[in-house]
Amino acid sequence: MPAPLMATLKAASTAVQAALPAVHTLSPQKIKEVAQEFESVFLGNMMEEMFAGIEEGPFDGGEGSATWRSVRSEEMARSIAAAGGIGLADHVQRHLIALQESKP
Repeated sequence: MPAPLMATLKAASTAVQAALPAVHTLSPQKIKEVAQEFESVFLGNMMEEMFAGIEEGPFDGGEGSATWRSVRSEEMARSIAAAGGIGLADHVQRHLIALQESKP
C-alpha cells in the first residue's frame, strides 16, 4: 500500500477513535450529516488522485491553479455526496447508529 494512503488511513483511524465517545450524543440528523460529510471527504480525496494524472487544460497552469483544482474537486465531491453519492454515507450512518445502540 502506498505511503500517502497509509498515512491517510492512520490519521483517519486516530480521528475516529477520538470521536467515538461523542457518537452516543449525536441526533439522527447529525449522524446523517456527519456520514454525508465523510463520504464527501472520501470522494474529494479520490477525485484529487483522479485529476492528478490529467494534463492541464486551458484554464489551468497559472498561479494558484493547484488551489482551484483542489476547490473544484471538493465542490464536485460535495455535490455527488448530496445527490446520494456512492452509498458510503449510508453504510457509515448505519454503523454510527449501531454504535449508539450498543451504548454501555
